[in-house]
Amino acid sequence: MAAVYALEQFEFHQTLESTPGLSLVFFSSKECLSCRYWEQLLEQFCKKHPDINVFKVDAGLDQALTEEFDVFHLPSLFLYQHGRYHSPLQAEARLDALESAITDALESPAEEMP
Repeated sequence: MAAVYALEQFEFHQTLESTPGLSLVFFSSKECLSCRYWEQLLEQFCKKHPDINVFKVDAGLDQALTEEFDVFHLPSLFLYQHGRYHSPLQAEARLDALESAITDALESPAEEMP
């Protein structure tokens, strides 16, 4: 996968559960300037890491998912591994910082879904 794919609430869990490997879930909004910057960064990330799946959720449209994940600030990132929730991700909006956050998160045990 070499792009950021939109994911809606009714396909969310089924899609992630059936996606092998690592997946990032990116909650964003059209009105969020930081989200636009992150979206460009994630496009670069996809080109560098085509083996990692990146999905985008529109927090404005899919409010049930936004609430389920306790998203209060946009953008928000979450890591999945082999179809299972692993953890939230916190990183500066830089490619190396995102890569480091993923590596650090994978060194810790998986967390329960929010």
